[in-house]
Amino acid sequence: MGGNGASGTSGQPDGSGPAARNEQLTSWFVRSGWSKGELARQVNRRARQMGAHHISTDTSRVRRWLDGEQPREPVPRILSELFSERFGSVVAIEQLGLRTAHQTPSVSGVDLPWAGPQTVELLGEFSRSDLMLARRGFLGTSLALSAGPALIEPMQRWLVPTPAAEPAAARGGQGGGALGGHRPPRLSEPELDLLETTTVMFRQWDAQCGGGLRRKAVVGQLHEVTDLLQETHPAPVMKRLFKVAAELAELAGWMSYDIGLHPTAQKYFVLALHAAKEAGDKPLGSYILSNMSRQMIHLGRPEDALELIHLAQYGSRDCAGPRTQAMLYAMEARAYANMGQPSRCKRAVRMAEDTFEDIGPGDAPEPDWIRFFSEAELNGENSHSFRDLAYVAGRSPMYASLAAPVMERAVELFGRDEVHQRSYALNLIGMATVHLLQREPEQAASYVDRALVVAGKVRSERVNTRLRKTVDTAAREYGDVAEVVRLTDHLAFALPPAAEAV
Repeated sequence: MGGNGASGTSGQPDGSGPAARNEQLTSWFVRSGWSKGELARQVNRRARQMGAHHISTDTSRVRRWLDGEQPREPVPRILSELFSERFGSVVAIEQLGLRTAHQTPSVSGVDLPWAGPQTVELLGEFSRSDLMLARRGFLGTSLALSAGPALIEPMQRWLVPTPAAEPAAARGGQGGGALGGHRPPRLSEPELDLLETTTVMFRQWDAQCGGGLRRKAVVGQLHEVTDLLQETHPAPVMKRLFKVAAELAELAGWMSYDIGLHPTAQKYFVLALHAAKEAGDKPLGSYILSNMSRQMIHLGRPEDALELIHLAQYGSRDCAGPRTQAMLYAMEARAYANMGQPSRCKRAVRMAEDTFEDIGPGDAPEPDWIRFFSEAELNGENSHSFRDLAYVAGRSPMYASLAAPVMERAVELFGRDEVHQRSYALNLIGMATVHLLQREPEQAASYVDRALVVAGKVRSERVNTRLRKTVDTAAREYGDVAEVVRLTDHLAFALPPAAEAV
């Protein structure tokens, strides 16, 4: 790599002559509040997590980047992810004034072919890469997050009929390629049942233990299913296999999101949506889009979140059950809350509540992926919508008072639930934030204490990040309150370091 190899820098933008100062990177850097040494340390730490041990950045190297040097991969993507995390919204490589190397479709972008053979091929390539490069953060920093039209427009094609959409399941025995071959089918009905049951088990593990514990197992299972999809099967079997692949890819995405691998999560969600289309399962597709929407809210892109939810609602309006529809209304409310639109948020909350009441014992059996949306989850989502409104409205006491009883009910219900421990922790933290909005730091500290106990049972960077942010907020606003001082001291020992390898 020559003299610049160890630092991951390629020299001047055009290979010769003095570089123009990178004003875009400089602007983000100044606003971050980091020193050059701190940014260098974060880049080195993230590089070690992904196995790029040749990266060794120092303050002089950071200065050269600001002065216009173009770092080699994976440094641009590391910087993109670090600044995205710092500012709570997507900061693309291009926004930093940096270039990225060309990548194959399996590890770049979300605008992929909506066709069965390509979906299988890309699922196989991506899951194999994830397994081979199984150090936390590698795929996360070798991918770019998509947002805005670059994300929404490709997803809109989920609803566009394609020649492959009607006979998707029937193509298993035709020709060569990803779905070709002439070997006899080797999947029996009990084996298919077992594949579906295993997916249910993985989902339960995630709810109880967090995304950090079984993610690699889910990715491995997904890779095995993509191998099966390359063989010859009858049409009904192909359809079921695509459904299993969609559910596993969605779960791999959700687990990646839970441990902070946002670009990796987005790519799995996109691939899951493609597989759901091949399976002809629109309700499942709407659920995948809802998780993509949740991620966009987390990343400070509520407008994108709303577009994704509306796409999910439109695509499943005639085929999704009331529980799924209620979940979509609740996510719509979250998006409106974060956009600062209280009347539309309240309307969506009411629609979620009314639609949830339509769930009856005589309804058709529901798929396992939507059973998580219980009364506890409904209350949790709606209370977070009111809480978010309070923050957007300048810490409004009115919206905080709306959030408090609904959040309390969610905490009460999740406290009886031995499976959904991560949701219990998140709602305990949510209750703490409501008490901070109501200027009740002692009560907030009490809920954080309870959340820390639950957090110790799960491996979720999302839970840990929210705990850190809540305690940081409490310390800034109530640093002289004894309970807050104690909590701040305790947090350093109670949680692992931020974004450690999983």
